[in-house]
Amino acid sequence: MARIVVADDDVDIRDLVAFKLRQSGHEVVAVADGPAAVAACHEALPDLVVLDVMMPGMSGLEACRVLRRDSALAQVSVILLTACAQELDMKQGFDAGADDYVVKPFSPRELASRVAAALGRGQP
Repeated sequence: MARIVVADDDVDIRDLVAFKLRQSGHEVVAVADGPAAVAACHEALPDLVVLDVMMPGMSGLEACRVLRRDSALAQVSVILLTACAQELDMKQGFDAGADDYVVKPFSPRELASRVAAALGRGQP
């Protein structure tokens, strides 16, 4: 179906998200930090990126900004997946260019629905 890059420094969450997305038929590239996410996006040219906000090396917010500045990746849908649940956190996420914002703890079913919605918005 779609090619998705998942970046989260928590291996359990990363594995859960990757498993759920693969179960939905997607091709998933799972990485542990922001720089690896940006590199994976350049290699894989994904349809969607799921980024944790708080990661070592480069936050998900900064990774999102980097993707938005790159003409080859600027149109890729980005979902931020984070424990930061305050209104200001969400505003910062959307200001960085995120298309959606999912707060941890999250329902894997809800995440799958949000992924489907984000992918659907990208279709002509």
